[in-house]
Amino acid sequence: MLEEIIHKRILVLDGGMGTMIQGYGLEEEDYRAGWFDEHPSPLKGNNDLLSLTRPEIIKEIHAEYLEAGADIIETNTFSGTSIAQADYSLESSVYDINYHSAKIAKEVTTRFTQSNPDKPRFVAGAIGPTNRTASLSPDVNRPGYRAITFNDLVEAYSEQSRALIAGGVDLLMVETIFDTLNAKAALFAIQRVFDELEVTLPIMISGTITDASGRTLSGQTVEAFYISLSHLPFYSIGLNCALGAEQLLPHIRSLSAISDSPISVYPNAGLPNAFGEYDESPEMMCAYLKPFLDQGLLNIVGGCCGTTPEHIKAIADLAATYQPRKKSVTQEL
Repeated sequence: MLEEIIHKRILVLDGGMGTMIQGYGLEEEDYRAGWFDEHPSPLKGNNDLLSLTRPEIIKEIHAEYLEAGADIIETNTFSGTSIAQADYSLESSVYDINYHSAKIAKEVTTRFTQSNPDKPRFVAGAIGPTNRTASLSPDVNRPGYRAITFNDLVEAYSEQSRALIAGGVDLLMVETIFDTLNAKAALFAIQRVFDELEVTLPIMISGTITDASGRTLSGQTVEAFYISLSHLPFYSIGLNCALGAEQLLPHIRSLSAISDSPISVYPNAGLPNAFGEYDESPEMMCAYLKPFLDQGLLNIVGGCCGTTPEHIKAIADLAATYQPRKKSVTQEL
């Protein structure tokens, strides 16, 4: 169904999960309730745990984005690998985090789809980059050192993928990619799990440009990022996070020129201010996204850090007035 819809209209992704969670003013006990009451390490800020300890909050956030017009919501699993959860000594809870996050999201999308079958909703299993990089050394004095191996990443991503699939996601999203080698490990793991479970789901890929250089953290241009992954089967490819829409436009234009796959973008609500907050209003963000649509660059659009249901509603209303991107002229030639 997703393969058909993406050629008929521009699909809308949800917005920031962390942004919404911050609005609840949660305390340490919210991250423990019923699951981690005796856990020795502080847990506040580990938002993935809320799918277990405060599931009603996550359901409410998903519902708000769907009400705003999102076609695809992401599971609350950005840090849902054993590698990321090791910071909290919660490696043993990874399967539960991902499985229950997927179940929650699927429950909400099913309810919305049943109430309006003409607008089916979908769940993307969010697979974040981890807090390790396989390409770069964290120690400037030991450039050959790596804090993680490719095989370590494969095992962690395999565990996460199994749980997300068991929980009922409709597709998988390898997102906020700052190191393409990490992404290759994730995609290898996903293919291995597909073979193991004898299933296949669409895969979204989304990289992140870290600064004005126009490169990923591991040093690749957008074109190199695409070529590095182009041998793999994926549903869409695009960019998210780090920058606002205004800064991402030339990079999405470059990606659209060489990719024959659907293109996605979900930027932050501008660049963070001195307090780490995001100032772009829904109207401002849409003004910056309009050139993407005027130039026919997008198949999927949404928001990342700092975006809210109000942003997504404005984006959905804008996107509804445009046709989705067609295959690039370069690829057609």
